[in-house]
Amino acid sequence: MNTSLAATVVGFLAHKRALGRTYRTEEATLRLLVRFCNQRGVTELGELSSALLDAFVASRPRTRARSFNHLVGILGCFLDWAVTQRRLDVSPLARTRRRETERRIPFLLDAAQARRLLEAAAALPDNPRATDRGPTYHTIFALCYGLGLRAGEACGLRIGDVDTERQLLIVRGGKFGKSRLVPHGPRIGEILARQLARRGGGDDDPLFSFDRRRSVHPCSASQVFHRLVKSLAFPLPQGVCRPVLHCLRHSFAVGCLLRWYREGVDPQARLYRLSTFMGHVSPASTAVYLTITPQLLVEAGRRFETSAERVWSEDNR
Repeated sequence: MNTSLAATVVGFLAHKRALGRTYRTEEATLRLLVRFCNQRGVTELGELSSALLDAFVASRPRTRARSFNHLVGILGCFLDWAVTQRRLDVSPLARTRRRETERRIPFLLDAAQARRLLEAAAALPDNPRATDRGPTYHTIFALCYGLGLRAGEACGLRIGDVDTERQLLIVRGGKFGKSRLVPHGPRIGEILARQLARRGGGDDDPLFSFDRRRSVHPCSASQVFHRLVKSLAFPLPQGVCRPVLHCLRHSFAVGCLLRWYREGVDPQARLYRLSTFMGHVSPASTAVYLTITPQLLVEAGRRFETSAERVWSEDNR
């Protein structure tokens, strides 16, 4: 067995990708580790020490606890894998994670705010490099808010991914390389039909494109979203982060939960469905999106009062 650090990194990445993971960020980090160690004459996995790993972490300064913990997590995952593969006896990583005390609540758009955003997007003027700019971003934002798609998933759609007969979207190569089917209702269907009519082209052509060759980049969509939200001047509650494009996905998840409460549906029973719909590996990943809002607290309180009243009535018979 080749115990060089570089070869072990290659084996680790191949193992994770065989499980459907993309691991692009992890690959970049581990290649930096290999280069850092090579510059110090360390090429073998067994030569790694706590001091060397601490020096590497210090060379990649992270001011935010979440970013620091992500870096340490990549190293820990790699070294733990090496131990399970019996390439190391014990992991030399000794660093502990930082406590995340500044994590802020995501900005959640309600229906009225989402409507204003979509109207503003639809009114965007064309420019020499982008025709149908307004309708294109309107459709992208509608898919993120109405179906909970990630920005990259929405922007990366192909014309052939839209199944108008079955009212389905085929989302290919989402997070962890997983593909899934996303059903939608008639309102989203109408928006997609208009986009298809504007675009034309073959099944492999991008659904959203300004040059008919390349898909609209998620970063471009994010920049447009930021400018629109700034112009709309939505009030920012205390302790809530400034709106970013990914907040539309958060808003979708919380909106589903709120709707289930109002319809008298058991949210816990539906959580697995929501997790699958959003392309998560497990409901634990979906739970990250379920921010408690005042509206949710009101609906949960009403449900509790109804249940408590029923129990109280039965006890007093």
